[in-house]
Amino acid sequence: MRSSLFTSNLSARSLFAAAILVMASAFCVAQAAPEQGGHEVEIWAGGGHSVAGGRGNTGAFNAGLRYGWVITGLHLPGFLRGRFEYAVDAVPVFLVFQPANTAYGVGFDPLGLKWNFQRHGRISPYLELTGGTLFTDHSVPTGTNTVNFTDQAALGMHILGPRHNISLELRYMHISNAGLATPNPGVNTVQVRVGVGRFFRGPR
Repeated sequence: MRSSLFTSNLSARSLFAAAILVMASAFCVAQAAPEQGGHEVEIWAGGGHSVAGGRGNTGAFNAGLRYGWVITGLHLPGFLRGRFEYAVDAVPVFLVFQPANTAYGVGFDPLGLKWNFQRHGRISPYLELTGGTLFTDHSVPTGTNTVNFTDQAALGMHILGPRHNISLELRYMHISNAGLATPNPGVNTVQVRVGVGRFFRGPR
């Protein structure tokens, strides 16, 4: 009786362990990561507040859609090893909260230079430089211009999943009219951005 019970428990534990291994294997296989010839699609939202170096007391919120092309395979040695991706962002929602008013706008970022570092398990870190334009219904900053340019730098990571990825990043954004109007104090913000997206594998 005792032997039969032990054998039954052992079988149950073995089946449970096997099920866990099968699910873990399936999860790992299903994860899509940055790879040469692949594409990225993501929806994202972020916000933050002004920091030193420009007009203060200003907040920002923006949301958009990204499409990216992973152009290269793995390059560079050591911790720098990774893949280069080119991306564009459409930004249909851009709010700038100023003491005088709230400016509503839209933006477009045609220049997204992204370095996807080599993944570590489910974590795929990246570094990014982005440039774009911003059009608003009120001057940003107040008393300057409604057309601005956005220079951005971000450090983040993708958390890879079986159906989609979650991205978390810290982003610095400089908003300036580049001399289209005087004065041109600009606005510097630090933002936190969260995204949900997916990497699609390229043709085999």
